Amino acid sequence: MVKHAAEEHPELKHPSTKRAKQIDAETPFHTLIEALGSQDSIDNVENIIHWFRSKDLRIQDNRALHNASLFAKEKSKPLICVYIYCPAEFEWHGTSPARSDLIVQTLGLMQKELKELNIPMMFVTANARKEIVPSIVDFVKANNGSHVFANFEYEIDEIRRDIKVLKQLGNDAVVSLYHDQTIMEPGSIRTGNDKPMKVFTPYHKTWLGLVKNDPSLLDTHPLPSKNAKSPEVKSGSRDVPPVPESKRFDSDETKQRIRGLWPAGHAAGIQRLRQFINDKIENYAATRSDPSKDSSSRMSAYFSSGTVSVREALTELRKYNDNSADFSSNGASPGVAAWVREICFRECYRQMIVVIPHNSMNLPQNLKFNFVQWEDDEEGWKKWYEGRTGVPFIDAGMRQLNHEAYMHNRLRMNVSSYLYCNLLIDYRRGERYFAETLVDWDLCNNTQGWEPSYTVFNPVSQAEKNDPSGDYIRRWVPELKDVKGKAVYSPHDRLPKAQFEKLGYPRPHVDWHETKQRCMQRFKSDMADAEP
Repeated sequence: MVKHAAEEHPELKHPSTKRAKQIDAETPFHTLIEALGSQDSIDNVENIIHWFRSKDLRIQDNRALHNASLFAKEKSKPLICVYIYCPAEFEWHGTSPARSDLIVQTLGLMQKELKELNIPMMFVTANARKEIVPSIVDFVKANNGSHVFANFEYEIDEIRRDIKVLKQLGNDAVVSLYHDQTIMEPGSIRTGNDKPMKVFTPYHKTWLGLVKNDPSLLDTHPLPSKNAKSPEVKSGSRDVPPVPESKRFDSDETKQRIRGLWPAGHAAGIQRLRQFINDKIENYAATRSDPSKDSSSRMSAYFSSGTVSVREALTELRKYNDNSADFSSNGASPGVAAWVREICFRECYRQMIVVIPHNSMNLPQNLKFNFVQWEDDEEGWKKWYEGRTGVPFIDAGMRQLNHEAYMHNRLRMNVSSYLYCNLLIDYRRGERYFAETLVDWDLCNNTQGWEPSYTVFNPVSQAEKNDPSGDYIRRWVPELKDVKGKAVYSPHDRLPKAQFEKLGYPRPHVDWHETKQRCMQRFKSDMADAEP
């Protein structure tokens, strides 16, 4: 039976493609920029408020926090920090237990760091998403805030939230937002026709040139200045909020395992960064696609939560690169150049979410893919997320994800392709599962990573190429740990029937070659006459 998955999965609902095109034309980000620029100045400066978001959880090299501190010091006024805690927001975004726990732990560490500077870190609970805007507005007014500082968030819900905050504050406070997630402001890298670049290769080349020519783009900011004394705060709580009940780990064993893999806080993130640069980066280019080598930086959780800034990472890398900001293949080692390229992908994804805002609304970048009729294969779906498809490379990736709240990037590409091409299950279900499981989930990255295409990865040849020893498969699929040679990549085809059946490993749920043809035919027929 064929039907659209959203019929049974309301979390996958989305606006029409017609509405998506209207939103892209309206460019809500530009509406926010205009609203920021049209504010009246305020002569009577009172308390200065810094509003932390879930993507800038650090007090080190935080651009908005730094500017808030400078302004507070200049005006001899106190600085107060606030975080709006909304359990419903965690639920709405599908935030995983691992990421939820990392956020809450980090908030507690930040509060302790700020306390040493006499800067209060307050928490305000908004029980429903619609309460977020009035919660921050009420906090600002209750604490005589005349100026509010925060960093941009680029997803459409967050942009609309900030527009509403500006309207509701009116002339009571001036809001200042800063670009902090990226080196280059989203939308600022443009083509010769003065349009935002959408193709990665020229974007990457331009980005490298801009950073090389202006290394000050990597300059970091100092800690905020100490308040003369801890100011009186009239609303909010000093108690660090709990992890939302629905986002708690299923056991203490899981909690300790994940916390061991992903220790919270800025210091832990910087330590991991330096270890990667010192111990792994020289071999990164040669080994990054081999998941058995585990040569990735594992910095993604710290970048997605803003626990470590990209400026900090590239400043450390610049020191390693003989103090040069030339991260091209001509100016840096292959490992350095390859890792910076991945950083640049992250920046490009943010440019795309600003330029094509419908990307953050459960719609594909190529709107024609929204007309594909997906399969209702619940058995295949369950086998996919449990890692029991009978395809070792796919199953190894999913089992790593379920155990570590993380997956190697090569596997992310393969398991997504397998879900929406070979199982023909709506890619948005996989995208949501990633959100609900990954510690490093990031809407910009996740959306771009799950963008459907005509490329159908062959998980057997991919495994042979990228896991040449088979060690990654043997580690995560223990049923195959004793399988020798290339049989480990496709044991159902490459072992005698009796030997295969003794493994206790499932047969492939679908035939890859047959389902590739089905996928190509479905995409072609459903998209041929589609008019978004």
